[in-house]
Amino acid sequence: MKSKILIINTGGTIGMVKTEKGYAPDGEYFRKQLEEMGALKADIMPEWEMIETKDLLDSSNMTVRDWNEIGSLIAVNYRKYDGFVILHGTDTMSYTASALSFMLENLDKPVILTGSQIPLCEVRSDGRDNIISSLLIAGSKKVKEVAIYFGGSLLRGNRSMKYSADGLTAFVSPSYPVLAEAGISIKYDETHLMKQGSEDDFAFVPFKKVPIGVIKVFPGIQFDLFESIMTENLKGIVIETFGSGNIPQNGEALLPIIEKAFSSGAIVTVCTQCPQGTVSLGTYETSLALKEAGAVSGLDMTTEAAVAKLYYLFSKGYGRDQIKKLMEVSLRGEMGSIQ
Repeated sequence: MKSKILIINTGGTIGMVKTEKGYAPDGEYFRKQLEEMGALKADIMPEWEMIETKDLLDSSNMTVRDWNEIGSLIAVNYRKYDGFVILHGTDTMSYTASALSFMLENLDKPVILTGSQIPLCEVRSDGRDNIISSLLIAGSKKVKEVAIYFGGSLLRGNRSMKYSADGLTAFVSPSYPVLAEAGISIKYDETHLMKQGSEDDFAFVPFKKVPIGVIKVFPGIQFDLFESIMTENLKGIVIETFGSGNIPQNGEALLPIIEKAFSSGAIVTVCTQCPQGTVSLGTYETSLALKEAGAVSGLDMTTEAAVAKLYYLFSKGYGRDQIKKLMEVSLRGEMGSIQ
């Protein structure tokens, strides 16, 4: 019996057409293109249906509300389909993949995000293979997590980051192995696929609109400029530091700000700017102060995953101490757990 897959079109380059003002989404034209694609009718392909989100977006316009809409569509249709393929713009695909990985609890079915760098309406579009392979992967029932398929590789969604704005290999997973490679055949690395979830235990946790900020450290940064945003309304902060969690020596100006945010109930999470590597607060003198000020280590989490995880934990209603603890524990394979 063939698998049945639901395609959820959220917009993005893959479904855009040329207009006088540049490329723009056209849902009706895109649906017609899919229906006329002979490969999608091949015997090896799963059955599929497609729905659209309320608004077809350039992914740079994605918000928490849009994440919730996508998650809700999956939840409402969860028992009707064997898997899901999300068509999405590339700019924020890693953010959406990370968000879905947390809000879809006990996931036991594939949720594959894909898109393209070149619209499907163009002759050289990379969208054809991305759609075909994503459907095959979703229909294989081997994947039970949120993943991104792009340019021949399947990546864990909350370990991914956008790597190239114009190359066809748009995403990488620098701190976790590739889950599958699509060559002549699709080869899965089953030792690194998630093995969790139960259809009976599946739950959808919509995100609340939680005030979260991101600060990227750079040489000469004037930390006092950020003091005005460290109010009691700010619930989460992700700081992208150098190396394994280091800040400049003038970071002493940052510490009172972090202490102020922490005393107001904010969770300060430290991530590294390096694509590969792990934050280790206290290994160097320049990072020990962050730990003493109340910051927690994001280990090898991407900034995208750290932001999504903060949204999730606050939306669950956990207290500050519990959130601090869970930020350093792998919940969806997003990081290596602290020993």
